[in-house]
Amino acid sequence: MQTISPAFSCDLKSVIQPNLTAKKARYSHVNGKRVSVRCSYRSESFSFPNGVGSSRADWQSSCAILASKVVSAENSSSVAVVNGHSNGSVDLSLVPSKSQHNGKPGLIQPLTITDLSPAPSHGSTLRVAYQGVPGAYSEAAAGKAYPNSEAIPCDQFDVAFQAVELWIADRAVLPVENSLGGSIHRNYDLLLRHRLHIVGEVQIPVHHCLLALPGVRTDCITRVISHPQALAQTEGSLNKLTPKAAIEAFHDTAAAAEYIAANNLHDTAAVASARAAELYGLQILADGIQDDAGNVTRFLMLARDPIIPRTDRPFKTSIVFAAQEHKGTSVLFKVLSAFAFRNISLTKIESRPHQNCPVRVVGDENVGTSKHFEYTFYVDFEASMAEARAQNALAEVQEYTSFLRVLGSYPMDMTPWSTLPSEDV
Repeated sequence: MQTISPAFSCDLKSVIQPNLTAKKARYSHVNGKRVSVRCSYRSESFSFPNGVGSSRADWQSSCAILASKVVSAENSSSVAVVNGHSNGSVDLSLVPSKSQHNGKPGLIQPLTITDLSPAPSHGSTLRVAYQGVPGAYSEAAAGKAYPNSEAIPCDQFDVAFQAVELWIADRAVLPVENSLGGSIHRNYDLLLRHRLHIVGEVQIPVHHCLLALPGVRTDCITRVISHPQALAQTEGSLNKLTPKAAIEAFHDTAAAAEYIAANNLHDTAAVASARAAELYGLQILADGIQDDAGNVTRFLMLARDPIIPRTDRPFKTSIVFAAQEHKGTSVLFKVLSAFAFRNISLTKIESRPHQNCPVRVVGDENVGTSKHFEYTFYVDFEASMAEARAQNALAEVQEYTSFLRVLGSYPMDMTPWSTLPSEDV
């Protein structure tokens, strides 16, 4: 099997979007500043200047320097890397910051792209990055995945990926799909752009509450804000509880609760967790307002290094591939047959537009031209890469693909869950 070790580059872009964007029906955006990080793989080599400066060019160079250290550590050691911990040749870096939120200790502000800079030392506590603010469901997933760890809030999914790649965090726990809302496509795209490995999964039941400032009655609510998926998952309950209230989309559930508390909004309610109510001093107007009790979100646990696959417990493997054009239209069938013939169950298949070539133009002088969409396919299957059948399946899949990458082979989340609210949610 041919392997390619592309060089790594980071291209940072800050995007400032308008404060309010109107949407049809009852929905509108109330989010302000948004910052994104774009990372890609390229085949060209890089020169690594010494030192880290404050300009954008120096920052990009520092990204390349840290990435090169990761590659050199992996290539220079014959010792296996277990659970994302290297052999010590790469120095971890960051001193935990002590910040306050409205004078209250413990509610640290989310990391932004300006916070992603190297620092001299690192503590012994495992640091786990998640998207959102304290009280978000992602924080609960991080706590379930890594108990007794230090959770690091990040303002965007991109920043959480970067925090792990730059050794600011040891792991990232990010959502990839919800049982009602479907896939979080942004994170699927970021899995391909970044060099992190999936080392586990965790499932969290989503238990929504309607929150408002103390003393506010339900009939006084004229606006309800939350993440679009949370609003969709509670649409029926909101129509009964607040039939005259405007529904506005916010970038995060817990951030919506924080926004109400910070601005002392007596006419606005948020859909968020009970923990968010506790953290931001809000009261729960209604508990368990999700329209479907079986509302579960699946999160992936990401690390810089893969874990060693085993066969002593159920494992799942995630791959991404692009089909070869000249193999014809039956390529996807042949790929799936490689798993079916070996009795390997597929748990998910997701198609995304090909990032480098989303549209392919084909034509003939007699019949004209046409445009075909090019796709990248993400597949999850129930087998460990330590099994011969999984290795043979991927060897056959590679014959029909122009690109194939194993995102991770990791233990399945077999823990039972309940629809009742838990302490960490």
